[in-house]
Amino acid sequence: YQIAQLGDDDEEPRFSSASQLEEGEPHFFSPRPLKNLVQVDEMDSLSPITHCQIADLANEDTPQLYTLCGRGPRSTLRVLRHGLEVSEMAVSELPGNPNAVWTVKKNIDDEFDAYIIVSFVNATLVLSIGETVEEVTDSGFLGTTPTLSCSQLGDDALVQIYPDGIRHIRSDKRVNEWKTPGKKSIVKCAVNQRQVVIALTGGELVYFEMDPTGQLNEYTERKEMSSEVVCMALGRVPVGEQRCRFLAVGLSDNTVRIISLDPSDCLSPLSMQALPEPSESLCIVEMGGTEAKEETGEPGTVGGLFLNIGLQNGVLLRTVLDNVTGDLSDTRTRYLGVRPVKLFRISMQGSEAVLAMSSRSWLSYTYQNRFHLTPLSYETLEYASGFASEQCPEGIVAISTNTLRILALEKLGAVFNQVSHPLQHTPRKFVIHPETNNLIVIETEYNAYTEATKMERKQQMAEEMVEMVSAEEREMAAEMAANFLNEERSESIFGAPKAGPGMWASIIRIINPISGNTLEKIQLEQNESVHSIALLKFASRGDDQFVLVGVARDLVLNPRSLTGGFLYLYQLEDGGESLKLLHKTPVEDVPGAIASFQGRVLIGVGRYLRIYDIGKKKMLRKCENKSIPNYVSAIHTVGNRIIASDVQDSFHFVRYKRQENQLIVFADDTNPRWITASCSLDYNTVAGADKFGNITIIRLPGDVSDDVDEDPTGNKALWDRGLLNGASQKADVMMNFHLGEMVTSLQKATLIPGGSESLVYTTLSGGIGMLVAFTSHEDHDFFQHLEMYMRTEHPPLCGRDHLSFRSYYYPVKNVIDGDLCEMFNSMDPVKQKSVSEELDRTPSEVSKKLEDIRTRYAF
Repeated sequence: YQIAQLGDDDEEPRFSSASQLEEGEPHFFSPRPLKNLVQVDEMDSLSPITHCQIADLANEDTPQLYTLCGRGPRSTLRVLRHGLEVSEMAVSELPGNPNAVWTVKKNIDDEFDAYIIVSFVNATLVLSIGETVEEVTDSGFLGTTPTLSCSQLGDDALVQIYPDGIRHIRSDKRVNEWKTPGKKSIVKCAVNQRQVVIALTGGELVYFEMDPTGQLNEYTERKEMSSEVVCMALGRVPVGEQRCRFLAVGLSDNTVRIISLDPSDCLSPLSMQALPEPSESLCIVEMGGTEAKEETGEPGTVGGLFLNIGLQNGVLLRTVLDNVTGDLSDTRTRYLGVRPVKLFRISMQGSEAVLAMSSRSWLSYTYQNRFHLTPLSYETLEYASGFASEQCPEGIVAISTNTLRILALEKLGAVFNQVSHPLQHTPRKFVIHPETNNLIVIETEYNAYTEATKMERKQQMAEEMVEMVSAEEREMAAEMAANFLNEERSESIFGAPKAGPGMWASIIRIINPISGNTLEKIQLEQNESVHSIALLKFASRGDDQFVLVGVARDLVLNPRSLTGGFLYLYQLEDGGESLKLLHKTPVEDVPGAIASFQGRVLIGVGRYLRIYDIGKKKMLRKCENKSIPNYVSAIHTVGNRIIASDVQDSFHFVRYKRQENQLIVFADDTNPRWITASCSLDYNTVAGADKFGNITIIRLPGDVSDDVDEDPTGNKALWDRGLLNGASQKADVMMNFHLGEMVTSLQKATLIPGGSESLVYTTLSGGIGMLVAFTSHEDHDFFQHLEMYMRTEHPPLCGRDHLSFRSYYYPVKNVIDGDLCEMFNSMDPVKQKSVSEELDRTPSEVSKKLEDIRTRYAF
C-alpha cells in the first residue's frame, strides 16, 4: 500500500485499546472503503492449502493442479497451470490465413513501432500503428508478393525480402531493388540493422552489408553450401560495432554451421554442430547481461551469446556461442511439443528473449540472473514478432489461424498462473468425477451458521431490537431493524458471524473446475460437519455411481465428544451434475476415511476399520477390525491389501481374508507418526507426511508375508503374538526428510508430458514441492557430493546447521536437498569454481546437471 494521506483531517470517531470498556459494551462504527491508503501491488498466496489433486481435466497435455485454499468465506478453488499469464490486448480477424508477421520502426530513435507487416501466400499487407491499426498502401512495400522477412535497416530505411529479390526503401520513399539471377529464387534469409544474408535455391549464400552512405553492397564472393539451406540467423549488431560477426546456417544434412562475417575471413566456416533431427529455425541472442544502473552507477555487464536451435521433432537446443572464436559448446535440450519449433527474438525488460513456438508457445528469458524457459498459458500461435506501442511497450504481435493478436506478458519469473473460484466455507477434500471432470467438494466450517440458521438469527435479532426499546422509539427501531435485515455485507471482506463452540456448517458442492460454475450445492443441517468423501461403485448395483459422505454431529474437538456420526449415500444423476440422497446410516463415531474396495466400501469409523455394502434402507456392516489404536485418518487399497493410517500411530498394513471374512493387521511401522497425508507408491511401499513437517517412505521387507493367521488356539508364545505392541512384522523406513512445514497432500504424478513420475506435495503455508527418484548411481553420487560441499561452502544465513535441520525429528535418510543444491547457481563465481573443481567438473557442467534433473521431472 501507499500512504495517500495521514487521516488526521477526517471526522471519523477514534477507538483505542487503551480506553476502558464496560463489560458487554461494544464499539459501533460503519465500515467504508479505503481513503488514506492506495493499493499498489499484490502477490497471490496459496496459503493455506487444505487439499490438492493433479489431473489434466482441461485436456491441455500438461496437467493442472487443483488446489483448495483459504479459510472461511475467503476460501477458493484454484486451478494452477504451469506457464506465464498472457494478457490479450487486441484480437482482429484477417482476410485470410497469414503465414508470417513482423513489426518495424521508421527511425532507429523511435520508441514505438510504425508498421505491422503481415505476409500471406500471395500478398503482403501493411498496417500502420497509431491510435488504431489500419491498412496503408504508400509505405513502399511491395504488396503483390509474399514476404520472407523485413526489417529496419540503418537509421531510417526499411528492407523487404521476397522470393524474387530485395527491396530497400529509403526514408524519402526512394526504392532500390536487387533481383535474383536467372531462374533462382530466395529460399531463406536473415537480416539485422546493417546486414542482409540470403540463400538462393541450391544452397548459395549471398551477403550484403550497409556502407556509410546507407547503400546495401553485395560482398563480391558467394558461398556455395554443401546442401540446401533450411534456416538462417543473424544476431543483433552489438553497440558500437559495424556488424554481427556470426551467421548461423542450418542445412538439410542435419547440421548447423557458424560462418564468419568478419571482413578478414568473410563467409569462411568457423564451427559446426551435428543435430539429431533436421533444424526448423535458428536464433542468436545475447542473454544474461545486466543493464547499467543510473542510481548506483553500476556499469552494465555483457551477456553471453547463445544460439537457439529449434528442431522439427519439437526439441529446443540452447548452445553457448563463443563470441571470439565462434565455437559451439554446452548444449541444453528441452522438449517443447509435437510441432516443429519456430524461434523469434523479442525484447523483455530491456534484454533479449526468445519466443519458441511448437504445439505450445514458450518464452526463454533471464530474470534475476537465472534462465527461465516457461510456456505461455495461451492457445497455439504460429508466428510472432516483438511489438512496442504507447499502450503496450513490451508486447508481442502474433498470428493464430486467421487472426492477428497483440499480447503482453506481465508476471515474469512466476512458475504458475492461477484462476480462482470462490467457495463459501473452508474446503476439506474433493473427488473428481472421471466422466464429466467435475469436482465434488466438501466444505465445513467450525463456529459458523448455515444459511437457514443465519436468517433465523437475523430475524430474531431484528425482533429483539424492536422489543428492547420503549413505545416512543418503536418506529425508529423498526426502521433500523429493516435496514439490518436488508443489509448484505460481503463475508469475504467482513468475515462470517461467529456462532460459538460446537456449531458447524457444511456444504457439498459440485463445481465445474474449468468454468467455475457451481452445478449443485447441498446444505447440511446446522452442527453437522463433513469429514470424508469418496466416489464409489457397488458390485450389486452395476455401473451406477454413488458419493458416500462421512458426517459427524455436534462434534466438540476438545475435550472430544459427539452425539453420533452418519454416512450419507448420494446417487449421481444427470450425467454427474446432481446428487440424490438415498439414505443415511447412523454410526457411533466420526467417519474419518472412506475408500472403495472390491465392489464394497471400506470406512474408518473412529478407530474401527469396517467394510460396508449398500442396502435398501441403509449401509450394511459386513466386517470390522478393532486393532488400530486411535483414529483411522486415511485408507489406501492395493489388491487384497489395505493400508490404513492412524492419526498418531503411522501406517497399519491390513489383509482382507475373504474366506474367513476377516481384516487382519499383518505389519505396521515402528515409529509413531502423526500422519496428515499419505500416498500409496506400489504394492509394498507407502509415502506419508506427518503433522510436524516430516516426509517419509515406508516399505515392507521382501520376507513379510501377509498370510498371517490370527491365532485361534491361543497356543502361540506370548511374545510371538505381537498383540500389545502392534503387529508381529515391521516395515522398513526407506527415507526420512524434514520439510519444516505441515504437508496437506501427497500425490504421485507426472507434471510434464513425456516426463517421469515424481511425488508432489503441498504444504499448509501454500508451498508446492516435489521429490524425484534418482535413476542412476552416478547421478546420486554426484548430487550427494554437491550437497556435502554446499553444506560447508554455503551455510544458511541464520547460522543453523543444515544437516541437523533436515534431521529435526528423524535422521535424514536417502534424500538429497535439491533446494540447497540449486543455491549453487547463486553463489559467487569463485566459490562455484572451487566447488566444481572438487567435483572434477566445470561450473557450467554442474549447473547443466542441475537443470537436467529439474527439467526431466518438472519445470
